[in-house]
Amino acid sequence: MVKFTEGKFDIVVIGAGHAGCEAALAAARLGLETAVLTLNLDSIAFMACNPSIGGTAKGHLVREIDALGGQMGICADDTALQIRILNEGKGEAVQCLRAQNDKNAYHREMKRALENCPRLRIIQGEAVKILTKNNKACGVLTDYGGILECKAVIIATGVYLNAETVTGEVRKKSGPNGFAPANALTKCLVKLGFSVRRFKTGTPARLDGKTVDYGKCTLQAGEENVPPFSFMHEDPPQNKLPCYITYTNPRTHSIITDNLDRSPLYNGEIKSAGPRYCPSIETKVVRFSGKDRHQIFLEPEGADTSEVYVQGMSTSMPHDVQKAMYRSVKGLENCEISRYGYAIEYDCIDTLDIYPTLEFKKKEGIYTAGQINGTSGYEEAAAQGLMAGINAAFKIMGREPLILGRDEAYIGVLIDDLVTKGTDEPYRMMTSRAEYSLSLRQDTADFRLTPKIMGTPLFTEERGRVYFMRLAWYDDVLKRLNAKPSFALCAKFLEEKGISGTAGGLTYADLIRRGAKIFDLCDFFGILAEAPREIVKSAEATVKYEGYLKKNEQQIERAKKLEEKKLPPDIDYGKIGGLRLEAREKLERVRPMTLGQAGRISGVNPADVTVLMVWLATKNRN
Repeated sequence: MVKFTEGKFDIVVIGAGHAGCEAALAAARLGLETAVLTLNLDSIAFMACNPSIGGTAKGHLVREIDALGGQMGICADDTALQIRILNEGKGEAVQCLRAQNDKNAYHREMKRALENCPRLRIIQGEAVKILTKNNKACGVLTDYGGILECKAVIIATGVYLNAETVTGEVRKKSGPNGFAPANALTKCLVKLGFSVRRFKTGTPARLDGKTVDYGKCTLQAGEENVPPFSFMHEDPPQNKLPCYITYTNPRTHSIITDNLDRSPLYNGEIKSAGPRYCPSIETKVVRFSGKDRHQIFLEPEGADTSEVYVQGMSTSMPHDVQKAMYRSVKGLENCEISRYGYAIEYDCIDTLDIYPTLEFKKKEGIYTAGQINGTSGYEEAAAQGLMAGINAAFKIMGREPLILGRDEAYIGVLIDDLVTKGTDEPYRMMTSRAEYSLSLRQDTADFRLTPKIMGTPLFTEERGRVYFMRLAWYDDVLKRLNAKPSFALCAKFLEEKGISGTAGGLTYADLIRRGAKIFDLCDFFGILAEAPREIVKSAEATVKYEGYLKKNEQQIERAKKLEEKKLPPDIDYGKIGGLRLEAREKLERVRPMTLGQAGRISGVNPADVTVLMVWLATKNRN
């Protein structure tokens, strides 16, 4: 094979899924010459599973990506078929946006963003080798001999790496949706020193919507007055198509249990770790054998297709079993399957091999992002891609890396979990993983994170205008909520709303803390009519949880003291007396950057952290 120079770049991104797109856009927008290498241009930002963006904790990630200058929220708004707020009956900390998106339109919009981005070149081809010189990345070799010279490489291969699909008794070398897999790169990664393992995920069948009896299902419409994902958009997405709800039943479950011997998950064909929080229908029926039904969502794949995604019935059963079990569900009695469900196994790495910047510890200039890091979900992938793109660019530019704390962003929680604790199964972001979730509400993402990109090209003039306008409105609304209504009106309001207590000396903020709803106050007292709706709700949450937020701040300040204590990168933990053997082994493996990170490593206890503190204090004195 004749080798030739395909081009010279600062950064090469391998893969153009959700991680690769964000990485490439971030690097190019920061001014670096960037190439993104993809197996197929038609699979750019392809939604291989559910064509939806957001959801519990994932909606928080999308807003944080947007606040840092990413693209996912913009494309999600532009291609939404319907949008809703989940957990609205619960506290503001766990409320999150979720949109059903047009799969093909999302791909087109993201591809257009890449094509129109200056300093970014898209190349179709397969990466077979990452080239290094003096222990640093220096290029990428393609399967046709092209060499893409560069200073940094970001690996964002998704589920394509050595991928195999499994359906019943049939196993194929294939990526998702019939796209070609990437078969050559794993061997190179092992030679570079990566610890490679095997994970699994899956997807349900897609049905021909014309053969679904929606009259037997429950309508699930979108919601009005829902804010967009992107802070750059003023108007919420329009609801264009509904979703529907139906349920499995005992007959469905019998079909599954009678055929478990043909299920790759239960006959030993699949041995890799699958996603615990998004199990197949086979797993749900076996694990929750006492339940006589499971909720199923019928969700449109796009405005230009009749295909319907059957959320909740992911499966790798043989085709004949799939046909029988889908047709046992109410409303699906006569359904025709357009695409059958399957499981997919793929190679990924052990994230204890990477730094919080997402750079590989053993070779400089190699970064990883997305499902190669053992995560699941478009949003988790996009968040890592953005951070890998920023940090690879910052390193080349000679800037300090951007590492988000657990108290600053869900992105910080995500990456810290991966590089400090690792994961033995596909990792999914959840609000319960964040210690300071009340401080990480989706509505405050720009207030928390946009200042971190000021002074870079990611902070555009338009983004600055929107950010400062929102911040001014927020400060103004909080100020006006500290005003006092007249005693008479206040007393009347309390009486009408059935709120106990006297009316003397109360501010609007006091009324909120007593349980009044912000928009009831606005309507009754005629205040804040011109203020943006989301800003008003943000101010309400800040007022309502003021006491808890202050406690959060105190906890964060205590934690920061440990995060500020840096650990030298060349520590020989074997020579530190007092550390337990397990702690030494874990510390050597992870090589934490701070005392705070050391304390979060599984197997390192508070006594070990105390030993490290004493050692560090002694070293600093000497």
